[in-house]
Amino acid sequence: MMEKKKLYGETLKEQYEASAKDRVHRFMLADGAVRGAILYGTRMINEMRSNHELGILETLVLGRAFLGAGLMASGLKNRDRIVLKIDCSGPIRGLVVEANAFGEVRGYLKQVPIPIERPLENTDLSSFFGAGMLSVIRHPTGAKTPFTSQVALRYGNLAKDLAAYYVESEQVPTAFRLGIDFDREGNVAGAGGLFLQALPAADDALARELEDRVHTLPPIGAEFGRNRDPKRLVNTCFEEFSPVFTEDTRIEFMCHCNRERLRGLLSMLPADELKDIAENGPFPVELRCHFCNTRFEFPRESIRRIYGQRYPDG
Repeated sequence: MMEKKKLYGETLKEQYEASAKDRVHRFMLADGAVRGAILYGTRMINEMRSNHELGILETLVLGRAFLGAGLMASGLKNRDRIVLKIDCSGPIRGLVVEANAFGEVRGYLKQVPIPIERPLENTDLSSFFGAGMLSVIRHPTGAKTPFTSQVALRYGNLAKDLAAYYVESEQVPTAFRLGIDFDREGNVAGAGGLFLQALPAADDALARELEDRVHTLPPIGAEFGRNRDPKRLVNTCFEEFSPVFTEDTRIEFMCHCNRERLRGLLSMLPADELKDIAENGPFPVELRCHFCNTRFEFPRESIRRIYGQRYPDG
């Protein structure tokens, strides 16, 4: 199973208390003309960073994708899941993040560490993305094949690129705000995101007004770093649109990888390659899950057993 580094205490009670704040709160604005969600995810981003052993730049890139995918998954049902994928020409190279209807988010960067020529001066990451494609892959419950939509990266700013995706691919006016705030020591002090989407009852003027409002909000990561309550933040910033909260659900860095799945990958290796590993090692053979960086070790006896079962006549 996934091994999550314990940043918030050793006992189940301590872990539960620490996770209580990490939630996605869904709401409606303007008499149901606009739907929204606000995500408080400070613990999730801290755990993601710790497991993947990320620096500040890498945490910003992958963390914003975690927040964005978590917001996009907030309306999923049953066993639905969504995958956010970026392939780009810049030093980031790309990322993959998956979120499901249970509020579980996992993912990885394609390049760690991200090479930089000079210290990071601000949180504008456009130069690190370059040209590329943003793909959204939906896995509805019961569907035989996933549904994939793809758009070009326009901004190198995930919040803006996700909004552009919804306009281009689904013709739905949408706005995102994603934020991660660091303290003076470089630790994640606050992380969260906001999502607004116009429904058919919303006219163009309302959609534009709310989109402008999202872009003028105070930095959401910094607000959560100061322990600002997410529901109070929505009520304050959108007071004249009469927010009505409908539901809140958990959000968590979680991966369901396990030893048997990794063992299965080893057993699929070509006979000569698996035989060479079984004879020459080095041991223990170490495999890591891309999505959560959990390490699984296989000693010599396990590798020989896998080879013997896969190629009994070898």
